[in-house]
Amino acid sequence: MKILLIQIEKTTDSYLVEGVKIYTERLKNYISFSTETISMPKIVRQKPIEEQKRAEALEIQKLLDLSDFLVCMDEHGKQFTSIQFADFLNKRMVSGCKRVVFLIGGPFGIDKSILDKSSYVLSLSNMTFSHQMIRLFFCEQLYRGFSILKNEKYHHE
Repeated sequence: MKILLIQIEKTTDSYLVEGVKIYTERLKNYISFSTETISMPKIVRQKPIEEQKRAEALEIQKLLDLSDFLVCMDEHGKQFTSIQFADFLNKRMVSGCKRVVFLIGGPFGIDKSILDKSSYVLSLSNMTFSHQMIRLFFCEQLYRGFSILKNEKYHHE
């Protein structure tokens, strides 16, 4: 199984870039993990929010395959404990899923057209975090999930 993280716009804060890099490197021991960053032109950022989200959706769609298991990260999604998330990952692996795509939307969230196509909607917290911070939190939880599946010491119950 492969995991792809799609994110909108580059991560600008160096501490977040470094944190994501650390967990991306650690994930190589468990799974094929990659990221795709969609950059939107400045002219799109000057449009109303719904138009921005639609423009992002068109770019997201270009990166998706019909066979992908798409997980949209959205504040209205289901929440997991770390152990439940590990179980979720394990179920995707044993189901024969070729690629799981996790999507972190832009600053205004994910367009309804993409949410409607998703296989799952996941929330990492009841709290609101920036779309850039959530990248680090997600990568850490992904690493934690695989360390749980391997019964390694990283996760302490």
